[in-house]
Order: sequence, then structure tokens, then C-alpha cells
Amino acid sequence: MKKVKITAVRKVCYGDLMAQYENPIEHTCDVEEGMVWICENGEKPEDFCDSAWDSMSAFVKTLASGGGNFYDGWMKNPYSAMISCNDGFRPVSFYLETIE
Repeated sequence: MKKVKITAVRKVCYGDLMAQYENPIEHTCDVEEGMVWICENGEKPEDFCDSAWDSMSAFVKTLASGGGNFYDGWMKNPYSAMISCNDGFRPVSFYLETIE
């Protein structure tokens, strides 16, 4: 299997939506732009967010097994994907790419 590199490329915060809909919470997302994880055998890195993994695991597993070209040419690099976590208040966009 191929290794898959996950890079956090953008994190946004929708304060207006938080103010309107979210209950106050003490701890939120620890991911920062530029953080990198390496997936081996298509498995979730130990310290990676469970919720973000739920959003991308199928893409990681496909890339790890040599697949790609999602949605018939969506990405310039066919062995990559841009996936966002499912946090509607502070989503993080992750770039997934196979590495040797």
C-alpha cells in the first residue's frame, strides 16, 4: 500500500454561526494550518481527529490502495483530494496525496 500524506491547508471560523447556534464549549479543534500526518496502510494516524477522519477515510483508503482520479478529473493531481472536515463552525480543509 502507498502512504498518504494529510496536510491541513486552511482553517476557517464562522463566529456568526457559532453565536447563533453553538452552545459554549471549552475545547474545540486543535488542528492548525500546516500540520501534517502520514497514513500507513490506509489507517488513521494515532493523533488525528476522529470527526475529520470520518470525512476522509474513504478517500485515504482509495489513495492508499493505488486508486485516485476522483470524480473524473476533479484534482490536477489525480492521486490527491481536497477534503474538509464536517465541523460547520470551524471547518478545516485537508489536502490528501499519495507519497512513496
